[in-house]
Amino acid sequence: MDETVEAYRGDLVQIPCQYNFTDNAKPSLVMIQWFVKAAESGLRTRIFYSDNDQEMVDGDTEYSERIQVNPDPLGGSVLTLQDVLLLDEREFICQVNGLAAGNAEGRTNLRVFAPPQPPVIEGVLTGISVTNEALSKVAMCEAQHCFPKPNITWYRNDLPLVPAQGHVNMVTLVSRDLEGFFTVQSELQYKVVREDRHARFTCEVHYLVPGAARTAESRDVNITVHYPTTMVELWKESPPGPVKEGDTVELRCHGDGNPPPPFIFNREQEPEGALGSSGDVLVLTEVTRSDSGVYQCRPQDNQSRASVMGDMLLTVHYLDPVVVVPRDSEVMFKGESLTATCNALSSLETTAVWYKNGKQVGRGHTLTLADATYATSGEYVCEVTVPSLPALRTSGSVHIIVQGAPQLSEEREVELEEATGRLVNLSCEAQGHPLPTISWSIVGTQVWREVVNRATENTAHSVVSVKVTSDVSALCNASNDMGAEVKSFRITAIPLASPPPVPHSPAEGSGVVIVVIILSLLLLAILGSVVYFLHKKGKIPCGRSGKQEITKEMLSKDDIVVELQADPKAEQAELLKGANGAPKAPGDQEVEFKK
Repeated sequence: MDETVEAYRGDLVQIPCQYNFTDNAKPSLVMIQWFVKAAESGLRTRIFYSDNDQEMVDGDTEYSERIQVNPDPLGGSVLTLQDVLLLDEREFICQVNGLAAGNAEGRTNLRVFAPPQPPVIEGVLTGISVTNEALSKVAMCEAQHCFPKPNITWYRNDLPLVPAQGHVNMVTLVSRDLEGFFTVQSELQYKVVREDRHARFTCEVHYLVPGAARTAESRDVNITVHYPTTMVELWKESPPGPVKEGDTVELRCHGDGNPPPPFIFNREQEPEGALGSSGDVLVLTEVTRSDSGVYQCRPQDNQSRASVMGDMLLTVHYLDPVVVVPRDSEVMFKGESLTATCNALSSLETTAVWYKNGKQVGRGHTLTLADATYATSGEYVCEVTVPSLPALRTSGSVHIIVQGAPQLSEEREVELEEATGRLVNLSCEAQGHPLPTISWSIVGTQVWREVVNRATENTAHSVVSVKVTSDVSALCNASNDMGAEVKSFRITAIPLASPPPVPHSPAEGSGVVIVVIILSLLLLAILGSVVYFLHKKGKIPCGRSGKQEITKEMLSKDDIVVELQADPKAEQAELLKGANGAPKAPGDQEVEFKK
């Protein structure tokens, strides 16, 4: 009876050969032989022999160094094969010869397994067009170093692919190396469709191991699918938001074809390709309102249908220069009213704001000036803007002139009092149009001059400096072609009085007296020191008289003579007066030094 033994390549395997003889029929001589049978030719080759006297492994076979035969405790013998090779997958035959007891033979099929390496898959790197009529090569899968021969199955998005005429085909190539390993290559041929641009293709290898079947899956691959454009979209890339005159506009065209084709641009009702472009972008520089319209783009490749087109409406917004009525300037009389208008043609809704001297004075496209005064005069600026597109703005202005007789800006009669000999500034300011002329009439003094004379658009200002020598009357006369006004000044002269004596406070007199006393005491101290010094040197003899005479013979040219004036009358004449006129104390007398 045939048996099967399975093993991995490189394993150690034992092949049993069991036989039994009864005690009555047990032969005196038993010969055991092991054979291997060639798979192709069927020829037997003996690899082992034993009898009662000897055991022998046949030489010059591929098993000479790898087998060993030992008795089986259960009866028979066991062939041990080391380092199993793929070529060992064959039939092993155990033959027993008991002479008169009979002959017996056992057969065992040895199966060897080698799992493959992980499958290797490679997708086609170049793009595959859906317009190809024949099947296209999509990917190649290879299983290497495997025994027995494995099988390969293909999957698309985890669903198995089976051969189908005109859609799916697999081409398999099997090779075997000298060691007996199989290498299987499978090429997937496939009719690619547009939806395959996101498909995942994998291959799976099915192989056998002792007692089981296993699989190994490859990684996913994607392919590049080329297909014509069936839909085109055109949009404004820049600038964001509404477009105004002067902007640079970029229009971008995009289709769903792969690879993206170049596009041609044109405006509606114009020839195709009339506008220059760069690939999928059309650039319009410094657009004007005449550039508004419907723009179109089409793929330039031959595979796309002629009807495939994208379009969009481009609107270029504008704001014309403002028109202010009345224009430039307008003359109005005092008390009159005026309505000014301000408009600018635009593609969008506009708003207007009026300014004077930088301050807002009105809103809206009209400005009403009622009951005009000289303060109404000036330049009015109207600024027109587009709220939905703030970059659009323009402005214009009108100059308002209020005409009328002079109008004095201060009280008409001024009365002043001022000391004789003083200068007084008299100011006179008048508004009017035409610009008033100011003249002065002054009575009561000949000493006066104009120190300020300036004028603005409708205001004249004059200032005169008047010296008060007596009562003064002055008239400021402001006049123009529309009339005149007068402002009067009356200055009453006040005699200039002598300044009263400045009294000295007792505190100030006492301070002066104290200072004089201190200075006198310092002088007496210095004098006493000098006298004491001369006395020590022997220059002055001691005596009781109040005055010592020193002879000339005893004096040198560098000696000093000190003379004390003790005349009471002279002393009284030389006394200093205090701050309040009192004479100084005797201790504050002067001392005269003579050389």
